[in-house]
Amino acid sequence: MQWTNAIAAVAAFLITWLLGVWVIPMLHKLKYGQTILDIGPKWHKEKKQGTPTMGGIMFIIAVLLSFVVGMLIHYFSDPDAFVSAAGMPTALQELIRSSAGFMLALMMGFMGFLDDFLKVKRKQNEGLSVIQKTILQILIIAAYFATLYLSGDTGTVITFPWGWQWEMGLLYYPIMGVAVYYIVNAVNLTDGIDGLCSSVTVVYMAAFAVISTIVGAFGHTLLAMCVAGGCVGFLMWNFPPAKVFMGDTGSMFLGGAVCALGIGCNAEVLMIIAALVYIIEALSVVIQVTVFKITKKIYHTKEGKRLFKMTPIHHHFELSKWSEVKIDVVFTLVAALCGFAAVMCSLNIFQ
Repeated sequence: MQWTNAIAAVAAFLITWLLGVWVIPMLHKLKYGQTILDIGPKWHKEKKQGTPTMGGIMFIIAVLLSFVVGMLIHYFSDPDAFVSAAGMPTALQELIRSSAGFMLALMMGFMGFLDDFLKVKRKQNEGLSVIQKTILQILIIAAYFATLYLSGDTGTVITFPWGWQWEMGLLYYPIMGVAVYYIVNAVNLTDGIDGLCSSVTVVYMAAFAVISTIVGAFGHTLLAMCVAGGCVGFLMWNFPPAKVFMGDTGSMFLGGAVCALGIGCNAEVLMIIAALVYIIEALSVVIQVTVFKITKKIYHTKEGKRLFKMTPIHHHFELSKWSEVKIDVVFTLVAALCGFAAVMCSLNIFQ
């Protein structure tokens, strides 16, 4: 029922956009402003300090309402698809899988909300510790995989675009758990300049709306469309110069949604292809820190060498005099190419 998905996407867009009229002034009133780190580009502290954060709550509410209503419409339009006298039908499994995927995103978003709240309360850019975040994320990821397993989804095969399959067995869960952890935090790192994370995520969601349709995962198609609509609605307020930031509340939610679609559609390799911009953002930080530490030891100096001007890599381009709009456009185009490649690969895998 593609019309349901389209309506849900439009609803998510409108709800997010309209919520900005009420939520942004409320965040101003509560003084929930962003504290900018000194280690970032100096003009960020000058121009962005105090901009309301935690705006991700806008599209989280919109996606929640649109997804739940869309699922109810799916159910009442074809209730027999969810009922079977012999075991759990594919449709019911898809309902559970997509709902579990939404809960993965929602719980990641809740963790991000706690982080943002502590930052605002303490008036500094330090919320939950790295250890606290890691423990919470491990628990959330474990609960997600446990839900899939208990629902009867016990498949542990990874399929590659050229047709080769890898039966991972029990190794699937720790390896994919690490992948989810990495990508969720990579999406969080991508939220470093106005409009970037929202723009990149829109094209990722568009790609997986197509992939999940090819797979026949109607719930995941609905989720992808809702998140895409919510991101476009948020861009109305977040496009440079941003009137509100999504904060960890929003970026962690989006990271959870990105992973839920890849895992839920049994398209783990396609997830990596489509999420390449996020992955490179996080990888640039890892490379920068590694090169810095190695050269510091080699040259016996207090300061090591830096491969990039600043990381995540979008800051490198900022310091290279690229405008935020130019970075948004270029990174989104790269994400669109990656998404297109993932869709083309899905045709080889699933058809």
